[in-house]
Amino acid sequence: MPRAIRIVGPALLLLAALGALLAGLAFGGGAEAELILDPGVVTRYGLPISKLMVNLGASGTIGALVIACFALDNTKPEFGRAIDIAAGSAAFWAVASGFTAFFTFLTATQQSVAFDDAFGDVLASYLTSTETGQSWLQTTLIAAIVTVLCFAIRNPTAIAFVTALAIAGLIPMTTQGHRGGTADHDAASTALYLHVVFAAIWLGGLLTIALSQSLLGKQRLGVVLTRYSTVALVSFIVVAASGYVSAEIRVENLPNLLTPYGILVLVKVSALIALGLFGAFYRRWAIGRMMRSNAPAKKWFWWVVAAELAFMGIASGVAAALARTATPVPQISAEELADPTPAELLTGAPLPPPLTVDRYFTMWNFDLLWVLACAFGIVFYIWGVLRLRGRGDSWPWYRTVFWVAGMLLLFYITNGGVNVYERYLFSAHMLAHMTLGMMVPVLLVPGAPVTLAMRAIAKRTDGSRGVREWLLLVVHSRFFTIISGSLVASALFAVSLWVFYYTPLFSWATTNHVGHQWMIIHFLLTGYLFVSVLIGVDPAPNRPPYPVRLLILLATMAFHAFFGLALMTGTGLLLSDWYGAMGWDSGVSALQDQQAGGGIAWSVGEIPTITLALIVAFMWARSDDRAAKRYDRKAERDGDAELAEYNEMLARRASGDGG
Repeated sequence: MPRAIRIVGPALLLLAALGALLAGLAFGGGAEAELILDPGVVTRYGLPISKLMVNLGASGTIGALVIACFALDNTKPEFGRAIDIAAGSAAFWAVASGFTAFFTFLTATQQSVAFDDAFGDVLASYLTSTETGQSWLQTTLIAAIVTVLCFAIRNPTAIAFVTALAIAGLIPMTTQGHRGGTADHDAASTALYLHVVFAAIWLGGLLTIALSQSLLGKQRLGVVLTRYSTVALVSFIVVAASGYVSAEIRVENLPNLLTPYGILVLVKVSALIALGLFGAFYRRWAIGRMMRSNAPAKKWFWWVVAAELAFMGIASGVAAALARTATPVPQISAEELADPTPAELLTGAPLPPPLTVDRYFTMWNFDLLWVLACAFGIVFYIWGVLRLRGRGDSWPWYRTVFWVAGMLLLFYITNGGVNVYERYLFSAHMLAHMTLGMMVPVLLVPGAPVTLAMRAIAKRTDGSRGVREWLLLVVHSRFFTIISGSLVASALFAVSLWVFYYTPLFSWATTNHVGHQWMIIHFLLTGYLFVSVLIGVDPAPNRPPYPVRLLILLATMAFHAFFGLALMTGTGLLLSDWYGAMGWDSGVSALQDQQAGGGIAWSVGEIPTITLALIVAFMWARSDDRAAKRYDRKAERDGDAELAEYNEMLARRASGDGG
């Protein structure tokens, strides 16, 4: 069975996925003939099948790359096998994406297949000028690029960048399909992307281990499975959370679970629960038993792996069928509304009620990406602290308090009332910017997460790279040395403020959900780097002396004040076709709101700046105290030889002058 698993496992995965897809299409009516403009039976079945193959190919690619980056020894054949699996899967992904683009084109245009210039021109126009066509063209090209890179590259650091490219390759395809109605579009898109990415890591990781088992001894296999089980646990949590959000948007209430779409959701949930039980079986019993035994890995173990791959196939097939099944809650775009408001046309959602102070704290707009990021950030940090204390090491309590407080503030800004109003009011947007760029980093940096990770995570000695090794690689890299330098970090923090608001970046980050997520990450990273230069605890190259830190802080404070003043006194409206067209009837014009945002940039931004100045001054004083104490201890040991030598030098000079 261990050798046969390389054939049986993928075969069961593929057969189960196809069987579940066809059954789901038949039950949910996803492949029924249209009454008008039917694209034909080949296209009706070809499109969902090709989409299923896209999902499987992307899973094989991303899962293999993630396992290679975090679990395998890059000096042994196991690493090369994983990259070969990723290359083959990426090629499969690219071909399947091409077929999906073609079937999508036939469905949308009702064209009959022909081998002439006119058909080619229409196809080219569809792929380059429509949103759906562009998405599938981008997906196909990214998959093809990943294929070439996997064949050409074996350096583990370069493979990490290829992994990031492959994960980014899922963004275009997840903008299609059931994404929720007007008000839920962004939440549905985020949930779908997270669902697809972590399902790919989960499925592809296990498939890679099954295909690479001949290169792993029993002990080595146990180590790799232990690492994979951690990845699988995180993937299970994210897939479950994102699946719940997606189902809640499209099903809404319990009676809708009895519709064909709802029943297919229940089937997928059942498969997910079964996969969770498989994971618990591995972590609590199978891996330890296998590693303790003197015999090779038992056949039953590989049958369990094959069964898990089959359940993964069922979940994948049902997911593909759901994408073609009508949802019980209509998915209506803003253009399809009978009488859309300006805000609905621009944002896809109606205006929230007029802003009051209490609504900043009572209204919520949850962003699953940042809900999970904050939750994992707190859980893993506390796990690290508990691990240190479990082995008798200490960790300052206030660092934990700072970190948790920073994560909670980040959670509020990305999910609370500020997140509700920042798409509609420039002032709310600026409040989010100042908080993300300055207040949150002032809390997170004293938490010293890198130092905690270095102490809590065990060092690997088998040639693989875990979180600890990747962090060390980043911290010691030339790139990090450059961007964490005081001048560069300060320039990124201050200059990017002007570049962001006075270039098309502001429009992209405001009107595009992907751009909005980039904006949050950018503000956080630049703010974190800047604050780390000033009060950082984690190791960093070339941290400047305390007087220089205060000068940098004062210069940045002036820069922020000048930026805020420019907005307060400016008479030109930024993004007038967005903030000026929302249709607010609150007695405050968009320009007045922008000027209020300038006041926030000036006043609210100075609060953490003053806090930073006080912290730097305190750290400077403590540094002087420590230096004085070191000098006193040295003087006690050597009888203050340095002072005696200095006095003798003065005496000699005085004696010479007198002579």
